[in-house]
Amino acid sequence: MTGRLRVAVLAGGPSAEHEVSLQSAQAVLDALPRDLYEPVPVIIDRQGRWPVELRRDLVDVVFPVLHGPFGEDGVLQGHLEALGLPYVGCGVLASAVAMDKVAMRRAFLAEDIPVTPHVWFTEHEWRNTTDHWAPVKSLDWPMYVKPANMGSSIGISRVTSIEELRAGVDLALAYDRVVVVEQGVSAREVICGVLGGHDTPDASVPGELIVSGEWLDYEAKYLSHAEIATIPAVLPERVADDVRELALRAFRAIGGYGLARVDFFYEEGTGRLYVGEINTMPGFTSRSVYARAWAASGVPYPDLLRRLIDLALARSGS
Repeated sequence: MTGRLRVAVLAGGPSAEHEVSLQSAQAVLDALPRDLYEPVPVIIDRQGRWPVELRRDLVDVVFPVLHGPFGEDGVLQGHLEALGLPYVGCGVLASAVAMDKVAMRRAFLAEDIPVTPHVWFTEHEWRNTTDHWAPVKSLDWPMYVKPANMGSSIGISRVTSIEELRAGVDLALAYDRVVVVEQGVSAREVICGVLGGHDTPDASVPGELIVSGEWLDYEAKYLSHAEIATIPAVLPERVADDVRELALRAFRAIGGYGLARVDFFYEEGTGRLYVGEINTMPGFTSRSVYARAWAASGVPYPDLLRRLIDLALARSGS
C-alpha cells in the first residue's frame, strides 16, 4: 500500500460501556500518527445504528475500540470478517470466549491455568429455586457477583450476606441471563499486557492496580482522577516472570491475536497467582493500564497503535 492508510476508528455501540468506548476512541484518534494514517471516526449510536457503511473502497483497516457485548464479543468481528475488512484485535472465537466469563474459565481450566473458585447459573435456575444459598454453598464470603458477559466492572457486586447476594444477582441479571459468582481472595491485583500474533506474542511488564476501597469499581476506573495503577508493579522477579508466562498462556488458551490485557490476583502470603480474566479490547483512554504497561516496556502509545494496525494487515494478507 502507498500513501496514508485510512483507519476507521469504531466507537460507541449499544452496550453499557458506550461512554468508555468514546473515551478510548478519542485517545486513539488523537494519537494516530498523521504521517501514516488518515483517521475515519465512526460513532455507532446506542441503538446500534452506523453512520456509514464500511467498505474496502472507503477504509483500509478498522480499529474497533468498542467494549462489552456487540463490540468485544465476536459479533462485530464476524461482521468485519464478512465485509472482508482487516481489523485490529482478536478474531471471532477468541473475542467470544474472552467475553463470556464461563467459557473463558473453561478454556483456562482446560489448559491448567489457575482461576479462583467460582460457580455459575442461569436466570431460570436462580428464579426456580427457593434456596439461594445452595448454588454458592461451596464458596465463602466475600463473593463477587458478575454478569457473564460484561466489562468495565458494570453490573458487579461485592457481597457478604445472603441478602446482598440476592441483590447482586438481580443487578447482574439486568445485564445478562447467566451469572458468575466468584470467591473473593485477599490479594494484590496485577495486570499484564499481551501484544502480537498467534505464534510469538510478547508480554509487557506487569502493573499493579491501586485499590483504595474494597474493590476497583466503575467509578474508580473511569470517573475518579486518583491514580489507579503502579507500573511497573513492585514484585519479586520470579513472580513478575510467572505473571508474564501466565499472561501468554491465557492469550494462547483463547486463541488470542493482536492484543489483550490479562488480570491477576497475587496472594503474597501463599505466593499463588490466579488469572482473573482476559480482556481482548482493554481501555485505550489516557489512563489505560494496557497502554501504560507497554510504554514502560519500551513501546510508546503511537508505536503501539502502529504495531496493532500492522498485525491487523498481516493477518488479512494486506
